[in-house]
Amino acid sequence: MKAFVFPGQGAQFVGMGKDLYEQSPVAKEYFEKANEILGFRITDLMFNGTAEDLRQTKVTQPAVFLHSVISAIVLGDEFKPDMVAGHSLGEFSALVAAGALTFEDGLKLVSKRAMAMQKACELEESTMAAILALPDDVVEEVCESINDHVVVPANYNCPGQIVISGDIAGVDRACEILKEKGAKRALRLSVGGAFHSPLMRPAAEDLQVAIDETVFSKPVCPIYQNVNAYPQTAPEAIKENLKAQLTAPVRWTQTVKNMITDGATEFVELGPGDVLKGLIKKVSSEVLVH
Repeated sequence: MKAFVFPGQGAQFVGMGKDLYEQSPVAKEYFEKANEILGFRITDLMFNGTAEDLRQTKVTQPAVFLHSVISAIVLGDEFKPDMVAGHSLGEFSALVAAGALTFEDGLKLVSKRAMAMQKACELEESTMAAILALPDDVVEEVCESINDHVVVPANYNCPGQIVISGDIAGVDRACEILKEKGAKRALRLSVGGAFHSPLMRPAAEDLQVAIDETVFSKPVCPIYQNVNAYPQTAPEAIKENLKAQLTAPVRWTQTVKNMITDGATEFVELGPGDVLKGLIKKVSSEVLVH
């Protein structure tokens, strides 16, 4: 069985999508449609902008979404997923690719998500940190022990790699303790806020309204969602899980394991970069990844 997976924020690069735009009339049509929907030429920033341009929140998330979704669209009949999943932002790409959301609605939601997250980041200074080579339960226990600050596991990326998220003092303290407990690395990431933590609640509340106003359809295959790593096809359940996503951890390790248990033997990453390929290989060396 073939699983298609879609990356999240951080996968962007200068020039992303330019080859798709130039080589495929279908891709060009969708990119131009995106320019109209967003009200600015995101293609100019994707194809010819600087790395700093692409780091703007209003650009980053729609850019990664567009590259991912249009990559699926141009595959045409070759895009035949038995299951899909996306990492954080990538969940929106997966939903559009699998037909649960229209292209237009998906892009509008992603744009609203980006703006809401930026607004939440400005309310309180916060950050994230990568923790390497410690068991999940050790990271969880340390985060739980720091009760005078916000710090939580945010991304379970693969065995031995967790990202924590919270206010700066909480994350820094957790990093110190985790290093003492043998973490190979406990390093702050260059991000603008505490994604997938309680500090994203204002953004989640803003996004929930937009999700409620959007029509969701039954996808062509199960989507394994971030909040619980389980397959879902019921539109209302998909919506509820999506609403919880911004403040809940991304359970990527469990997602990949569940997809393999359910029969996935081949994983295809669609979108910029190849981060997910590397993570999937660390979860299982027995599946085909490309």
